This record gives sequence, C-alpha cells and structure tokens, in this order.
Amino acid sequence: MTQNHSPASDFLCNELRWAAVLARNPAADPYFVYAVKTTGVYCRPSSAARLPKRENVEFFDSAAAAEAAGYRPSRRAAGDQTANAAQRAALVARACRLIETGEAHRLDQIAAEVGVSAFHFHRIFKAETGLTPKAYTSAARARKLREELSGAETSVTTAIYSAGFNSNSRFYEESDRLLGMRASDYRAGGHNALIRFAVGQCALGAILVAQSQRGICAITLGDDPDVLVRELQDLFPKAQLIGGDAEFEQLVAQVVGFVEAPALGLNLPLDVQGTAFQERVWQALRDIPPGTTVSYTDIAERIGAAKAVRAVAQACGANRIAVAIPCHRVVLRNGDISGYRWGVERKRELLQREAMALAPAN
Repeated sequence: MTQNHSPASDFLCNELRWAAVLARNPAADPYFVYAVKTTGVYCRPSSAARLPKRENVEFFDSAAAAEAAGYRPSRRAAGDQTANAAQRAALVARACRLIETGEAHRLDQIAAEVGVSAFHFHRIFKAETGLTPKAYTSAARARKLREELSGAETSVTTAIYSAGFNSNSRFYEESDRLLGMRASDYRAGGHNALIRFAVGQCALGAILVAQSQRGICAITLGDDPDVLVRELQDLFPKAQLIGGDAEFEQLVAQVVGFVEAPALGLNLPLDVQGTAFQERVWQALRDIPPGTTVSYTDIAERIGAAKAVRAVAQACGANRIAVAIPCHRVVLRNGDISGYRWGVERKRELLQREAMALAPAN
C-alpha cells in the first residue's frame, strides 16, 4: 500500500537540509532557513549567497526561530523574502480568482492550475488568507448563491449550478449551513424563516438576543427596547419574528450573565453570515481572550492581511452579534478606545468589567 508523501519529509534531518542548501533547492524554502555562525545572518536554502562551511551552519524551522536565536536576515535573504512574498501573493490571488469565477473548486484542481502541489498550495493559501481553500470556496459559493437567488428571473436550480454545485443533492446537503434556511425560502426573502427573539435588561441598558434555525443571529445593545426590536425587523424584513418563550429567555439570561460577569464565558452556536473576509475577522475576534485587547493592526496581521487595517475596522463595525463576537476587545494602536457599533461608553464598560473579572482577589 502506497503512503502519501509529504514534501516536508524531504527536509526533516540536517543532512537532507544541507543537501538542499548545496543544491540551492527552492522547494525547500517553505520548510527551513540556515544560519551562519561566523556572520550572524540567515538565508533561505535557494539563496544565491556564497556557501558557508558546513561546520559554521545551523538550521531553523523558520525565519522567526532564527531571529529569536539572535540571527538577522542577510541582505540577499531579505530580498529573497520580498520576492517570495510577492510570488505567494500572486499565486493566492490567482487561486482566489479561480474560486470566485467557478473555474475550479477542488483542492487538487486549484493547485494544478497554479502549478504547485496540493500540500504546498494548502499551506500557502491558509498562511496568506487565514482560511483553508475549502472554507474560502464555501464562502464564495454562499455569496454567489445569495446573489443568484436574489435575481427575479433566476430559478433555484439555475442558481445552484451557477454557484458551483454539481448536483441538487450535493447542494441540499449544505443549503442550511450556507443560507440558514431552504433555498426557496431565501428566494422569497426569508418569508418562512423563523427568528425567535427576546429583550432584556443588563448593566449596559437594553439587550436583544435573536436566534435563527442555525444559531444566534443577533445580539444588540441600546437604550430603548422598542428601537432594538424595530432594528431587528429591518435586519430581517421578511422573516417571521416570534417573541421568545420562557425557555428562550433562559438563553437571554445567559448572555446577560456574561455581560455582568465575563468570567462565566459564553459558548453559543452562532449564525454568522458575511463575506469571506468578514468571517476571517470575526473568527479572529473570537480568539481574543477575555480581559485582553488587540489593535486593528494586530487583527489584520493575524489573518494574513497586514495592509487591510481599514477593512478590518469595517468588518468589526459590520458585526451584529455583540459580546459573542467580541469586537469590543479591539482598540487603537495607542490603546485608546474608539469605534463601537453600540457606543464607546458601552465598549469601555465591557472592557472594565472583563479586566475586573480577571483581576486577582485581594
């Protein structure tokens, strides 16, 4: 029986790594760097720099590891990194276009189109976008499907195939996850969608919690409960809104309890629907531990889009699920509190409560 071969296994030991350096093998670049003890610099295996003596070389799994050990990138290595970064960005951009246009969907298809192995492509794509190729493809399909179903002249069957599904049965396996409802219901503007909701009071004022068939679809904060309900109606104009019963109000109490005592934690199923970029940002927000803050720049770097700081801020502003997707934990680079959909004072209060909850008892 033949086992799948991983390219990383070609560079597991120092002997194989040294052989790659001697061959200036570019295939080894993603897997390690070599550092020269006598010069204090490190390079990629494919670097055209003058080869050092073997006894002066040590290997590291990444550039970060080499820098942590006190080495600095050589001028040529820095140039190599810039060129490699540009090549990776171009490769991923091409892959995204293939996915968006529906020319390729499967991992092996996309990798073949951009000219790298499936293993290498998966690694690069996730590092650059923060999403796996499968997750990006799913988000692209969902957006395409919503666009097609919104067309007055487009049939459900046509929309399904236009979104990249090869069969009706494959689509119906995923339709609830992609749309939060049946395709025919979405086509009717969410007419048959059921959304349960309830309004409560917490330390931050009025709070509304709404749940679709998939999970929590809105948590909003404000001063006037009636305004929150009207906003929910505007958000889901054709859905059937049902006031929550006693059981549902227990869920609202759970959310209120988290606001009052953040140490309790909050683990609820969420109905998150956004662009692929927004979903990357919102997932990064959910990874921020309570009681800590990060900057918009930090989030941009975490999702592999360091230059997209403004887009990150816009994604935070588009979040409609307060506290469960904790956009309140994102602040300016200088630590100042700014920008919150439900008011800066509420953001400040949430952060203070989280900090107090985690402070050691006297």
